[in-house]
Amino acid sequence: MSRERKRKLITSVLSILFAATVLLNFFNYEVPTFLWALDGIVLFGLLSYYIITQKLVTYMVKRSLEAAVVLVIIATMTFLLLRIIPGGPFDQEKALPPEVIANIEAKYQLNEPVYMQYYYYISGLLRGDLGESYKYVGRSVTDILAETLPNSIQLGFYALLISFLIGIPTGVIAASKHNTWIDNLSMTLAISGVSLPSFLVAAIFILVFCFSLNWLPPALWEGPEYYILPIVVLGIRPAAVIARLTRSSVLEVISSDYIRTARAKGLSERSILFKHVLKNSLIPVLTFSGPLIAGILSGSFIIEMIFAVPGMGKHLIQSVSNRDYPLVLGVTLIFSVLLVLSNLVVDLLYSFFDPRINLS
Repeated sequence: MSRERKRKLITSVLSILFAATVLLNFFNYEVPTFLWALDGIVLFGLLSYYIITQKLVTYMVKRSLEAAVVLVIIATMTFLLLRIIPGGPFDQEKALPPEVIANIEAKYQLNEPVYMQYYYYISGLLRGDLGESYKYVGRSVTDILAETLPNSIQLGFYALLISFLIGIPTGVIAASKHNTWIDNLSMTLAISGVSLPSFLVAAIFILVFCFSLNWLPPALWEGPEYYILPIVVLGIRPAAVIARLTRSSVLEVISSDYIRTARAKGLSERSILFKHVLKNSLIPVLTFSGPLIAGILSGSFIIEMIFAVPGMGKHLIQSVSNRDYPLVLGVTLIFSVLLVLSNLVVDLLYSFFDPRINLS
């Protein structure tokens, strides 16, 4: 078997494995543990193989140390900002008796000096303990995030799939039909997707698909039919941005000399677009993908609030309103970790899509 056939076979098997996991999860079937484990092993193996073959081990170690420093700085700045802002977590319209306030602050070690509170927080963080929520008495921040983060990631993951599956082909097709009605229509829809706020799009979709057509439920997160509207609404804006980035990048690449050479050799337009042009046009999309992935995977609090998705969005809003220090810090750290990891993955993919970029 030739190397090319082996590569295609491996790609097909991995695609089927990934698609099976995604579909089982989307339709609320219990994904077998071995399938999750197999996905994790395959992804880790591919990433390790890529890092080793591209001689990026030193780069990975350096970036990991930088990421650790960044997360410590973020945790420290968030901690200090919460203490600097006027007011406290137990301030209420009807003031509590001083002795009650004193007991509560003693329970959560808020009567200690700020540097000791910071020491306790960092010590707990190094042990994997994010502390106990002030609002949800008796519940740890870890438990709250473990309960809500999977829903936000599920929502974000499928919205991310829609963004790339719609945005990239739309941008390529619009560029290939430059200055035609297809290009104009695609870019009009893309500009509309970027311009219209998510809460307005969500309201329109609910009115049309829930109340007028009665096709889908308007809220909650209890099955595939409940997933469709929030996923589509959350994916529209990034899909529009990706389409515009892809179009402008493809238009730049498609006029290159090697593309004219490929056409002269008789290659089909489809082969030129999706095998030669697309790969060299994805660098701007990758640059945008880092913060996009982190933002979508952590969930959009507007979409979660509108569609009553039990994700992190509710806790993000309530924790800030309630001055729930541990929960604010926990949500901030989760978002920071996702942002750091997504940017790292995007940086690693740069050299894959453009071999001229030498990360090592």
